[in-house]
Formats: sequence, C-alpha cells, structure tokens
Amino acid sequence: MPLKIFITGASSGIGAEIARQYSLLNRDNVIGLIGRNKTKLSKLHKQLGCKSLPIVADVSDFNSIETAAQIFLSEYGLPDIVIANAGVSSGSLLQNKDDIEVIEKIFKINFHGVVNTFHPFVSSFMKQKSGHLVAIASVAGIRGLPGAGAYSASKAALINYMESIRVELLKNNVKVTTISPGYIKSPMTDVNSYYMPFILDTDMAAKKIIKFISKNKRHVIFPWQMALLGRIMHILPNIVWDFLAKNAPHKKRNTM
Repeated sequence: MPLKIFITGASSGIGAEIARQYSLLNRDNVIGLIGRNKTKLSKLHKQLGCKSLPIVADVSDFNSIETAAQIFLSEYGLPDIVIANAGVSSGSLLQNKDDIEVIEKIFKINFHGVVNTFHPFVSSFMKQKSGHLVAIASVAGIRGLPGAGAYSASKAALINYMESIRVELLKNNVKVTTISPGYIKSPMTDVNSYYMPFILDTDMAAKKIIKFISKNKRHVIFPWQMALLGRIMHILPNIVWDFLAKNAPHKKRNTM
C-alpha cells in the first residue's frame, strides 16, 4: 500500500537515505522532503523514483515548519507517517560562555523541533484515529555523556517526551515510535575523530528504521550491540558510570 511520508532533516544523512529507501519500496509513495538546504533537497527530489515535495523549512522555527506542513497538506493531504529526523550535535562545556547559545540551539532543534514538527498533524491524526509519529533520538539519551551534555540531555528529553505522547495517544489509535540509533555514518558523525563502535552505513540504518516503523515499534535502540550496551548503561550505579565515563572522548565543539 502506498504511503505519504513527511520527513524533516531530509537534506542529507539519514533523513535523505530514509527518503531514498521509501522511494525504492513503492514508486507510488509520496514523500515530503523538509530541510534547510534548498540545493540538496532539489537534488534528492530529482533522484527519487516516486512523487516528492521539497520544502525549505527550519524545524526550530514553529511558523516555518507549520508553513511547510500546510504546503504538504494542501498538495497531498494528511501524511500517514511523520518522521522528525532533523537534529544537530556539538560538544558543549558549561564553563564556556559561548556554549550557552549552542546549548539553546541544540534543544531548539533536537527537542522543540520535534514538537514543532508533530503539532500541525496531531489533531487530525487524533480525529481520524490513525497516523504514525516517529522521532529519531539517540542512544546518547540513555546516560549523560561528558562533553556532550546538551546533546545527551536533548535526546533524553525527547525519549521521555515521546513516551508521554505515546501513552496519551493510545486511545486515539495514533502510533508513536522512538528510534534511538548508535553511530550512523553521516555528516554528523564524520566530524568525530574518536573510535565509534558498531557504526552502521547510512543505507543499512535507514532500512532498519523503516522496518521498525512498519512493525509499529514503541522504542528501539539499534544495532543490537548498542541495545545491549544501552541496557547495561541504564542500570549501572552512578559511581560505576562515573568511573567508566570520566575519560570518554569528547565530541568536537562548534559554534553551529
């Protein structure tokens, strides 16, 4: 059955690859490609074998993403799946004044951006008792990582928020899925200079994400090695976690 999918962060990386994989699955699918880079969106639009609608928008700006949603709704109607994939990552240190603004930007995109993306669709989903909301979180949201406090916190907030709305929307038959990947090869991880265990190629990760969505999973951590590690991380006593994590490599800082 053909699907209508609305994807943020579709300019590159995992968002673009999810769009490609959905295009390969069914040529009758319709995909909303939402991102900030008009050139990359247009290029992807031309590559896809199904209908797609590239729309330039910034998820951190509510009016911007609401306009993008209305453009898609007017062209193709209510989507079946909304995938809030847009996200950013940067190292951050509390003692650096410049990082205060970086921390705010990370939350505006990684957390508030998801809320902004879902809002234009959720009332209609509730009314028709269908629809699927998907957010791309991270295994980094399980425990606080040194040097990446803002990123870890934004993903932890997202994971808990998604759990809250999942329970809220059960009575309306609206599906809610949280995807928490480990490392995926993408522009976001290309800047990392440290070893990234169990890193997945983008196409493989996109295929797995689509599979999890199709199975209506509630919260998935993948690959399985990261899922196992995540469970261990979650139950470790604080004193043990502190000892293991204190010398972990820090993600590169940038001004975004």
